[in-house]
Amino acid sequence: MRVVESLRIALRALSANKLRASLTMLGMIIGVASVIILLAIGRGTQASITERIRSAGTNVLYISPGATQQGGVRQAAGTQQTLTYEDAKLLAQPGAVPQLVGVAPQASATRQVIAGGQNVSTRVVGTTPDYQRVQNATVASGRFFDAEDLDSAAAVAVIGQTVATNLFGGSNPVGQTIEIGLTNRRVALQVIGVLQAQGGQAFGNADDVVLLPIETLFRRVAVTRTPSGRQVVNQINVSLANEQLATREAAIARITALLRASHNVAENDFTIQSQDQLLETVSQVTGTLTLFLGAVAGISLVVGGIGIMNIMIVSVTERTREIGIRKAVGATRLDILLQFLVEALTVSAIGGGIGVVLGVVVARFAGGLPGLGPGSGSASALVTPDSIVLALGVSLAVGLFFGIYPAFTASRLRPIEALRYE
Repeated sequence: MRVVESLRIALRALSANKLRASLTMLGMIIGVASVIILLAIGRGTQASITERIRSAGTNVLYISPGATQQGGVRQAAGTQQTLTYEDAKLLAQPGAVPQLVGVAPQASATRQVIAGGQNVSTRVVGTTPDYQRVQNATVASGRFFDAEDLDSAAAVAVIGQTVATNLFGGSNPVGQTIEIGLTNRRVALQVIGVLQAQGGQAFGNADDVVLLPIETLFRRVAVTRTPSGRQVVNQINVSLANEQLATREAAIARITALLRASHNVAENDFTIQSQDQLLETVSQVTGTLTLFLGAVAGISLVVGGIGIMNIMIVSVTERTREIGIRKAVGATRLDILLQFLVEALTVSAIGGGIGVVLGVVVARFAGGLPGLGPGSGSASALVTPDSIVLALGVSLAVGLFFGIYPAFTASRLRPIEALRYE
């Protein structure tokens, strides 16, 4: 019954000072809402990125340049140009790696792309027809370039949805001409296809891209060569016949042996990463980011708790005579302590409840905004029950922690001194 009576007294005290109680709750409302909103954005980002990576299939391996030894010092991964078009051709040879069903090297550069009076700066990527299979890409209109286009270095291009919108607006780009601006000339290409919208993926935005046959890129646009004269590629992506672990391990072992022999090295100067490894890395990074966002939002809860403590100290001072009267008629120190602790918890609970409602509403609203909703280029806001429980639990814990000192101070007041207080 003590708790029920203390709750009744707390509600009566709060209703007697509505403005002060509301201002006290404001810190908890903002704190709880901030925690829920930022955790929702963080988890929505994590879920969105994970889904986009999974959409490419879990049977993809990413081969990227690794580190080499120079003067006894091992360089950072990805800083050396160790992958070549010849490596991709080697892997694509029939029977070279039996587990592979597609090999898509990518050589890319950022260039100005012009069409009519519009121009954009975007990634120009040279690849092979296997890009469709490996990257799970679909052509929305027109067609993808084929082996004949590749062998003849045809002046054709397939563009992403973002490039199509920026250059052509609402008109159909298929059959139109785009130009790639180089230092002293322009290269004209015919658009033969437009990709289905894919959004951000593991390696950049798949919609903001111009795809060419890799031979076209090397012969007409740009080529980087190794000291031995081989054509450099930025990465080689390959797709496996199935998603079984044994298939993946066998493919990695065979690819490693072939590339080591091709590069004449004893240690890998390249990195092979599977989709699962990429997902694990992304999950770790985004998970850390989500915790960081939650911790930042948690600071506002601490500020709200300090506000509760300040107001409770003022309340103890104002109600000193009330405390003296209650002690004079038999209230124990525990009764007084419980009264003010329940009052602090009541403020936290009401403020936390309002904050939960506000946070969920704002997070859902943010998830429906252009650029934040599902399927867009950004992330949706994902509200989970555990984030609500966490925010509300922390708010109650903060209220309890910062309410202890004022409650303890009130319980230690001597009845005679409290009754004489003016």
